[in-house]
Amino acid sequence: MDDNTLRLIIDALPFPVVFVDTDHIIRFMNKRARFQYYEERGYRDLIGKSVFACHNEASKDKILKIVESLKNHGREAFLTVSGRNERVYVTPVRDDNGEFIGYFERFEGNFQK
Repeated sequence: MDDNTLRLIIDALPFPVVFVDTDHIIRFMNKRARFQYYEERGYRDLIGKSVFACHNEASKDKILKIVESLKNHGREAFLTVSGRNERVYVTPVRDDNGEFIGYFERFEGNFQK
């Protein structure tokens, strides 16, 4: 499967997915995430910026702690409940050798748009 097909599949998911590298830089946002962050929340051009540009200090502290646990072969971890009553999880992404290469925020819950 080529990268474009994979992107289209992830864009078709009904919930936001935001991939972040090990330096906490946003590298990918699916279509639903772009809508939520750009249209609903008023952010612009988050690709290439720190994930902390769109999180408060409490979330930042939680994310940093969760990511440290993910580096040591941790599994998905609960982050918070959003203002829209969505559960937000941080999920590790590993390469073929099991090395931690980043993470994505995944939302579960109330998707109306």
